[in-house]
Amino acid sequence: MFEAEERQWWYAGQRAVAFSLLEPWLAGSKHLGVLDAGCGSGFNLVALARLGRASGIDLSSEAIQFCRERGVRVARASLLSLPFPPGAFDVVTSFDVIYHDWVSDDRAAVTEMARVLRPGGVLLVRVPALEALRGAHDAEVLTRRRYTRGELCSLLESCGLAVVRSTYCNSLLFPLLFVRRTLDRLLGREGSDVGFLPAPVEWLFGFLFRVEAALVRRGLSFPIGASVVALACKPVSEPG
Repeated sequence: MFEAEERQWWYAGQRAVAFSLLEPWLAGSKHLGVLDAGCGSGFNLVALARLGRASGIDLSSEAIQFCRERGVRVARASLLSLPFPPGAFDVVTSFDVIYHDWVSDDRAAVTEMARVLRPGGVLLVRVPALEALRGAHDAEVLTRRRYTRGELCSLLESCGLAVVRSTYCNSLLFPLLFVRRTLDRLLGREGSDVGFLPAPVEWLFGFLFRVEAALVRRGLSFPIGASVVALACKPVSEPG
């Protein structure tokens, strides 16, 4: 993951989609307080730094070590008990975290992320989509569940957040991935999908993801895909 996160087609493409949702909503705001909750090996923190002061937490000591190699701001902590006061951040992101076996209660995790958001702040959550796509990669990365778009939006709304955008992504490659994951199950394949493909394939898949990101920025939401991402806002409390 540390080796792939900066430039491999899936990671780069998912970042492009995430920023296509985030940046129009933030309307050029700068100097924001940003938390990446479950930051992994840390390259998303490098990308998020263009929004302001980016910090991360992760439960894995190995992830913390990789983050320190990157020189990003990070602390070891659980998503279920964030070491920050209420309203500490303008933006919180969660990229493929709440689906994981280590997160025993996804609603409690979202509630905690909402707690550290300021009123009017935004939470961006991405998770793997559709149980029909469960395969060898899920076993390797300890996938507890995969979500539909409706399930993710309902989860965010149940924690008092207002969903402002949501879409499936990794959609243009969905037919190929569906066939691959089906064969995984039939053939008993094991192992993760993380890794580099031959350069022409990396370029093609990356190009398709950039097309998706451009369409999402223009307001399109895809009806199906291998991942689902939602942007939600914390309501501003009424005076008094």
